[in-house]
Amino acid sequence: MGKPFNSIMRGLEEIKAHTEGEIQLKTTRVEIHLPPHCDASTVKELRKDLQLSQHAFAKVMGVSPKTVEAWESARNVPSGSSCRLIEMIRNDKTILKRQKIVVVS
Repeated sequence: MGKPFNSIMRGLEEIKAHTEGEIQLKTTRVEIHLPPHCDASTVKELRKDLQLSQHAFAKVMGVSPKTVEAWESARNVPSGSSCRLIEMIRNDKTILKRQKIVVVS
C-alpha cells in the first residue's frame, strides 16, 4: 500500500505490543499547567511596568486597543492564550526586546 501506510501500521503494532506489555517503548510525561487567570489589575500593572500605552500594548498582544481598554476596565477578561502571553511577559520582561517585538530607539 505504500511507505506511509506501512509506517503507520508498524507504529500501531508497536503501540499494541507496548500496551500488552510485550515491548517497552520510550515514553515522556509532559505536564502542562493551565494559564493563570488575568484580571484588570494584572493587565494594567504589566502594561505600566512595560511603559506602554494601551495602543502599543494592544499591538504587542495582537489585539485592538478597545480590547485592552475592556480588559483594564474589567468589562472583559483576556482569553487563555492572552493570559499565557501575559504570564510569559510578566516572568521575563526582556522577552519583548529580545524577540524584537518592541524595538526602542
